[in-house]
Amino acid sequence: MNRENDREMPADYRQYRLTRTQRIAFALAGCNAVFAAAWFVYGHPLAGLLLSPAGLLAPRLAAGALLKRRRERLRREFKDMLQALSALLSAGRSVENAFQALESELKLMMAHSRSDLLREIRIIAARQRNGAPLEEALRDFAVRAGMEEVDRLAEALAVCKKTGGDLVDVVRRTSVWIGEKMEVEMEVAVVTAQKRFEARVMMAMPFVFVGLLQWIAPDYMAYLRHGPGLVVMTVCLLLLAACGLWIKRIMEILP
Repeated sequence: MNRENDREMPADYRQYRLTRTQRIAFALAGCNAVFAAAWFVYGHPLAGLLLSPAGLLAPRLAAGALLKRRRERLRREFKDMLQALSALLSAGRSVENAFQALESELKLMMAHSRSDLLREIRIIAARQRNGAPLEEALRDFAVRAGMEEVDRLAEALAVCKKTGGDLVDVVRRTSVWIGEKMEVEMEVAVVTAQKRFEARVMMAMPFVFVGLLQWIAPDYMAYLRHGPGLVVMTVCLLLLAACGLWIKRIMEILP
């Protein structure tokens, strides 16, 4: 068991690598979506064929969304880890022994055993067994995860070891600080949820409007699908895409 943990490779949580199957699936879905949208707007399949390569950006967008979800889950699990660590330290364990026992404690708290944090705990415990300082292992995790909270914990542990501070109190305070920070982020997410929905509706409305015009007045739409009308439709699509990117940047107020 220890040999398997020692061979476990650290992950970089600052980027998300899609599998080959995922890349192909997202690329096909993106190309098909762009093809359908272009055919719908311009009224000709040739437009869909010309614009469908834009769907190749879908894997990058999907990787960004999956990375954000992964990091959010990692932060929630780290908060649970701090609570378990505080309980182990309160029971009289040293911080090194507490990290060795954390995996079995966290398995009881988490729904699945293949979580990123459990893998990181196994890596930290393995590095400890190989003689590496705990603070060094935590700082390495902090760099790969891009998490300020982990770096704060590593610094606090290093200071406590040098000055003889109360580790239990430090871990407890760090857990409270992270919990309060996450609660504020959740409140902000609730407040912006309605605005996110409104933004999606606004982005969909032009397509609904075009569909209604095509159904009610197809002769009117015919002018927009020939000659200067194609230029007008193209400019409208570019403005809509720019507006979507702008709204996305405004809504990305959470880390």
